[in-house]
Amino acid sequence: MTMALPRIPPVPSPAANPAAETLPVPSFATFDRVARAMTARFTHGISPHALSDAWFDWATHLARAPGRQIELTIAAAMLAARLTRFAFERRGPEGASALPFVPRGRDQRFTDPAWRNPPFVFWQQGFLAVEQWWSLATQEVRGMRPKDAARIAFAATQWLDMFAPSNLPWLNPVVIERTARDSGANFLRGFMNAVDDGFRKLARLPSAPAGSFRVGETLAVTPGAVVYRNDLIELIQYAPATESVFAEPILIVPAWIMKYYVLDLQPQNSLVRYLVERGFTVFMISWRNPTDADRDLSFDAYRNAGIMAALAAVNTIVPGRKVHACGYCLGGTLLAITAATMAREEDRRLASISLLAAQTDFSESGELMLFVDESQIAFLEDMLWDQGVLDSAQMAGAFSLLRSNDLIWSRMMHEYLLGERAPESDLDVWNADQTRMPYRMHSQYLRALFLENRLTAGRYAVDGKVIALKDLSEPMFVLGTETDHIAPWRSVYKAQLFTDCEMTFVLTAGGHNAGVVSEPGHPHRHYRVATRSQGARYIDSDTWLTRAVLKDGSWWLEWAAWLEARSSGARTAPPEMGAPAQGLVTLAPAPGTYVYQQ
Repeated sequence: MTMALPRIPPVPSPAANPAAETLPVPSFATFDRVARAMTARFTHGISPHALSDAWFDWATHLARAPGRQIELTIAAAMLAARLTRFAFERRGPEGASALPFVPRGRDQRFTDPAWRNPPFVFWQQGFLAVEQWWSLATQEVRGMRPKDAARIAFAATQWLDMFAPSNLPWLNPVVIERTARDSGANFLRGFMNAVDDGFRKLARLPSAPAGSFRVGETLAVTPGAVVYRNDLIELIQYAPATESVFAEPILIVPAWIMKYYVLDLQPQNSLVRYLVERGFTVFMISWRNPTDADRDLSFDAYRNAGIMAALAAVNTIVPGRKVHACGYCLGGTLLAITAATMAREEDRRLASISLLAAQTDFSESGELMLFVDESQIAFLEDMLWDQGVLDSAQMAGAFSLLRSNDLIWSRMMHEYLLGERAPESDLDVWNADQTRMPYRMHSQYLRALFLENRLTAGRYAVDGKVIALKDLSEPMFVLGTETDHIAPWRSVYKAQLFTDCEMTFVLTAGGHNAGVVSEPGHPHRHYRVATRSQGARYIDSDTWLTRAVLKDGSWWLEWAAWLEARSSGARTAPPEMGAPAQGLVTLAPAPGTYVYQQ
């Protein structure tokens, strides 16, 4: 005898439930994007939600941390006591008591001797005391997100810097002395400078005249010719400077975030000229400056129409030879992706890979990560969706915030309060010659690399298949710079963690740009170097720092010798300019036409 089980009625699916059916409400998502894009025009692409969320995270956790509150109260009392003691000691006739607070790092705002005289020394010391307290107050509270703590510290620093006594004419002894000496004429000059800058900004001109520095006349003057052009790049081949050349040419991939000629400034500090004079055949990519019509250019388009197209042209001009590939900054990141893709496809056309201040892992990418999370990227995407491109002024503003003391407040003090136009350098002119970033490419770059770090997480796909840096077998030369605020050297160093090939890592003095433009004879230059053999065990960056060999001078000599050692050794006659028989004729003299696009 069997017992019939009671029948259990099926659970209705949401689609079968009339109450759960999607209502035919029209979508207003486009309206939302327009609203966010309009807001972004006023915030320069910085998400208000990301910053307010960070303040809320910090404030609520600090409110529930009575121990930290007591610590901050005691710290305030100690700082006030030091400041008061210093004030009483300075009442003596000598006034030579040691300063209790000193500026941090590379802060140059209070270097003038006048800041050591009362009452200005008190304004200076009071500001530095407040700055030190806020540095303690914005440290991470247990339970809050570490990125929010960094954002709060960054925001607090920006606000403090805005109201520093060096920016207030009635508290700055340098401004007071200049005003007395010039009978106020400095303010008139400063006003004229401000008016001039305002009109230049409206007209989308550089913030100050370039003076004697002009592209094609004093900058980017190494002889050469454009031998290939498509809708994205011009490929420049540089004329030989020696009777014979190394058989293997060099292809340099600069970042498209700025113009290429940072590597070909004046003749005395041109990396391109240096390589040519050492007997290398050098090719350089010059990227076209995109417009809103290029909004749908993808990140992979820069690989295909950029590096791969240039490499094919180089192979046509110098057939049968492998190529030394070098990438700088974002160009280096793209080169690493391209090389890993070539390795997957067993394409062995590269003789070596050099990455200059270029990241492959983005988990420790410094202060730029303060601007990267889902809220921020979505906000930025809506702005780019509206504009089509990331405007050069918006991008420059974000980078200026990272070094606001040097690039914003010190400049305003000198030009608007002292009425002085600082003499421009070649790097200043290049830095002001800005480019734009296409909507689709920039969104893909930020999401895939900065936000999700797919390349070193084993999730970066090219043509539907994942690539891996472990596949690289070519020797690598990787350069980091000591004070890089865009690609911190420890982040650049992590290329050693995700590769097994032979790698020479060099850490040079200077920052992201000045450390790379470090010609022989440049004063106060040094670098550290060590080579890891293929398959050797990984050592962390701190251990590497203790083992690397310290050398004086320019890293250029080290790299040139490294390239020579990893070439075949054969010397040949220089190749002709282009390959006319294969249709690669010279199209224009260097520096080409794309470099002039505004």
